[in-house]
Amino acid sequence: MIIMANILIVDDEQEIADLIEIYLKNENFTVYKYYSSKKLLEDIDHLTIDLAILDVMMPEIDGFSLCKKIRETYNFPIIFVTAKVEDIDKIDGLTIGGDDYVTKPFQPLELVARVKAQLRRYQKYNSSNHHQNRIEFRGLVIDKDTYECKLNEKKLNLTKTEFSILWILCENRGKVIKSEDLFLMIWKEKYFEKDNNTVMVHIRHLREKMKDNGKQPKYIKTVWGVGYKIEK
Repeated sequence: MIIMANILIVDDEQEIADLIEIYLKNENFTVYKYYSSKKLLEDIDHLTIDLAILDVMMPEIDGFSLCKKIRETYNFPIIFVTAKVEDIDKIDGLTIGGDDYVTKPFQPLELVARVKAQLRRYQKYNSSNHHQNRIEFRGLVIDKDTYECKLNEKKLNLTKTEFSILWILCENRGKVIKSEDLFLMIWKEKYFEKDNNTVMVHIRHLREKMKDNGKQPKYIKTVWGVGYKIEK
């Protein structure tokens, strides 16, 4: 079963990137879209990505070079999209860290199917705490099957929204989750700047219940101007 995932698209052909985005959003994926590899590299450390779709032939930094750069830090699946059809190109792409390869022109629904297949494989074999139903660390126990949360063996009476926020931050420990991503994943509505206050209020209530000092937090840390994180 595929949970909501964040998909990165990098393609300098805007019409193709926009088309892929439409089909992915129709499947309820969150999409980060970039027309420039260079711009993506400036932002990537502030994004939470579950899979990337990279065009090969791009100016400044081509898809293969971008893949190599990504693989220095991240291990999420990468699908190449390109007009190149020679077998040697496919081999090169898979050798440097790509997981799949789709040639142009392609059927958008086929690409979506490949995205889902790679996510299933990644989620199944990823050895981290991602996507499991119970997380335990530093005295915190959070169980998604029972919607129960305990801190140092004391039950926390969380609302469903507070539980969802804490779960997302816990399963992505070590990563910064942007405020707008939290809003999209939980409220499933378009994010506006004013909605940041909604997220902030729920974070404050969550900290109060956890007795987590906002100025020197043990658990939920604020990354100003970006979002929130829980350290590993």
